[in-house]
Amino acid sequence: MVQFNDVPVVKQNGYIEVYTAFHNDISPVKVDLVFGTFRKEDGGLYLLPVVKKAENMVVNDTSNHDYLSPIGIEGFTKSASKLLLGDIEKQWKDGTIFGVQSIGGAGALKIGAEFLSRHMNCTTAYYPDPSYEIHGTVFSFCGFQNTIQYRYLSRENKSIDFEGLCEDISNAPFHSVVLLHACGHNPTGLDLTKEQWRTVAEIMKERKLIPFFDMAYQGMASGDIEEDAWAIRYFYSEGFEFLSAQSFSKMFTMYNERVGNLVVVLKSGYNTHSLKVHFERIISSSYSNPPNHGARTVFKILSNPELYDEWLSSFKSMVYRIIEIRKAFRKALEEESAPGKWNHITDQKGMFILLGFTDSQVEYLRHFHHIYIVNCGRINVTGLNTKNISYVAKAINDTLRKNI
Repeated sequence: MVQFNDVPVVKQNGYIEVYTAFHNDISPVKVDLVFGTFRKEDGGLYLLPVVKKAENMVVNDTSNHDYLSPIGIEGFTKSASKLLLGDIEKQWKDGTIFGVQSIGGAGALKIGAEFLSRHMNCTTAYYPDPSYEIHGTVFSFCGFQNTIQYRYLSRENKSIDFEGLCEDISNAPFHSVVLLHACGHNPTGLDLTKEQWRTVAEIMKERKLIPFFDMAYQGMASGDIEEDAWAIRYFYSEGFEFLSAQSFSKMFTMYNERVGNLVVVLKSGYNTHSLKVHFERIISSSYSNPPNHGARTVFKILSNPELYDEWLSSFKSMVYRIIEIRKAFRKALEEESAPGKWNHITDQKGMFILLGFTDSQVEYLRHFHHIYIVNCGRINVTGLNTKNISYVAKAINDTLRKNI
């Protein structure tokens, strides 16, 4: 008889393991640079004022807590899809674009991957090396027989290995799924140029590959909502059918509300009703139907011009803070004469900086300086502030000199 003790022992998720170690550390100088939550200057989590205002409006408007449809609130999914793709009124009516509310961006990835595996018989998925930790896991857990990483980062140069990327996806079997970070690539902070995106699209069209975009940071790379959606809109203009996972955790500082949307883009709407039923069945068998509060809050902001303008203004201030921290961090490291070049800190975009440290260097930072980052050397930019940035720069200088 199989017993629970017979279940194989596995390692804890790396992010959770490091974060637990941070909380158990009693040092007064400890620094958390792990999870991607937007921090204030004092280190506390920031909540957009407009989100609080919209939440209060949603609560006041709530007369009951009835179940939602498995695929969620249509007003929310339409507004979210519009944010991603622009004017889609006609396409929404004819069914060539629709959305599926999900439990965060991770939920959108899971729903989309299961649909591709179960109903489109997809067996092979490609995702970047490096990439967000769950990407490979999601595809393998959803039945993909082959999960393969394509080259993305040249670790030696701290730049995109575009030649390697193109070679890898050019060799992908027909009808493979290719996961693409639309902007603010996690963990590298390095994004393709428009010309590079055009080349990728050309290869994918030739190989009949299925794009699956992950959009978790729209606007947080360039500071411009439209600009950061360019790649997805380009693929749409080129006639691709694709999926795109949207997360609203970072953009709206609503991490635990798990607000997400899966955008489905089709060439024809003749089978849309049936496709929605498939998604409904996937969701019903997983968690029945999505939660209400977070999605309605985001919908309230996206559909109310006054709230939207307030959100956009505050959001741009967040992005400006990220850019300024990057400049200050690079300056601090250069003033310390820390080994190596540091231009990649200001070249990279979004919430994360990839330092590219070895495991021993990461461990040294934790043990001797109480600075916590994940093993790949990724840090959350907003974990830095005027009080700790000099300390972190000195610690990195010491770490690199003693751990070559």
